[in-house]
Amino acid sequence: MTQFFTHCGCTSLWVCKPYQAYIRHISDNQSTCLLSPQEEPYVMFKKSDKPLYGNDRFEGYCIDLLRELAAILGFTYEIRLVEDGKYGAQEESTGQWNGMIQELMDHKADLAVAPLAITYVREKVIDFSKPFMTLGISILYRKPNGTNPGVFSFLNPLSPDIWMYILLAYLGVSCVLFSPYEWYNPHPCNPDSDVVENNFTLLNSFWFGVGALMQQGSELMPKALSTRIVGGIWWFFTLIIISSYTANLAAFLTVERMESPIDSADDLAKQTKIEYGVVEDGATMTFFKISTYDKMWEFMSSRRHSVMVKSIEEGIERVLTSDYAFLMESTTIEFVTQRNCNLTQIGGLIDSKAYGVGTPMDKITIAILQLQEEGKLHMMKEKWWRGNGCPEEENKEASALGVQNIGGIFIVLAAGLVLSVFVAVGEFLYKSKQNAQLEKLNQ
Repeated sequence: MTQFFTHCGCTSLWVCKPYQAYIRHISDNQSTCLLSPQEEPYVMFKKSDKPLYGNDRFEGYCIDLLRELAAILGFTYEIRLVEDGKYGAQEESTGQWNGMIQELMDHKADLAVAPLAITYVREKVIDFSKPFMTLGISILYRKPNGTNPGVFSFLNPLSPDIWMYILLAYLGVSCVLFSPYEWYNPHPCNPDSDVVENNFTLLNSFWFGVGALMQQGSELMPKALSTRIVGGIWWFFTLIIISSYTANLAAFLTVERMESPIDSADDLAKQTKIEYGVVEDGATMTFFKISTYDKMWEFMSSRRHSVMVKSIEEGIERVLTSDYAFLMESTTIEFVTQRNCNLTQIGGLIDSKAYGVGTPMDKITIAILQLQEEGKLHMMKEKWWRGNGCPEEENKEASALGVQNIGGIFIVLAAGLVLSVFVAVGEFLYKSKQNAQLEKLNQ
């Protein structure tokens, strides 16, 4: 077997053997060609102070996967860079393939161990093994910056509806406190006095409501049963409102509010201010060509030279340095966000797909299934994806309390007001009847 390595500055890596060996099945001690792009954390150049040669130059998830497959099936392998550094896409005009797919079609390699997405168009020209990883397309974007608090941010703990309802409740309670039964004789020694007074004038009623709402109290004390019911219900109402406001105010003062201009792929498609793109000639680009996201593909194809990138590294750099959203595989986003806390994933998955080993040999599928059942695929993913990790983030935005949160206290207040009105009417009727009886006796 002829061993050779190519170093041309490309971004893909593969192993090759002579064409004559391609048509043979994998067997013990048989050398086999491997093809894989250089991409973190799948395939990376190993950092070392000493010079490394051959397969020892590389490390990563795909290298570990390859090592396990070789141990199960009993073959040896070599690794080299693919010439054009591409995964493989089909030219629309000529129908010609490039990248790893073309290398497999030309029988220059036996296997493609890579983050190579299993797609319909690729399945027509090469075979894939059992998927070793499932994923989908998502959006990589910068984390939103915190917003500066406004002058009236102290109003944020309660929603505008709640503030309006509190004002209406205050006005209603103040009016109900103006009860006829609060009129009394200021001269108890003269029971026949024609002069009566009421401390709960309309202005004093408003003052009583403000004092209770501000937890300061008032020198005015209701005497009638109806007004005492109103006062008690209002005190209970203000207790709940003030407690809820204070608790939510603490959350608003301590939690930094974040605002993101986009929350999903639909938000991205509806605007043109934020540019977005994919890796050129990759599976993600192929997906948008034939998917239902016509508007997004029209945007990207019309600005192909400005939004398409040559590599994932270039796309990540554009996200960090400009207002750009990068559409890529969710597994790579997970890896990147574990190591750069300024980046985040926006929204869920746009599609669902899987990575598989590109090969014409069925034995690879059996080996993949064995690794899956033994849990080694999960162990390898944990090994290469887990980084130092970003600190756990609490909820970035405290929501204002709405009617659904504290609406019950308004119901209690309304019920108390209705009860007090009935009691006031009863008091009025009772007093009227009592006065009528006294007048009859005096006659």
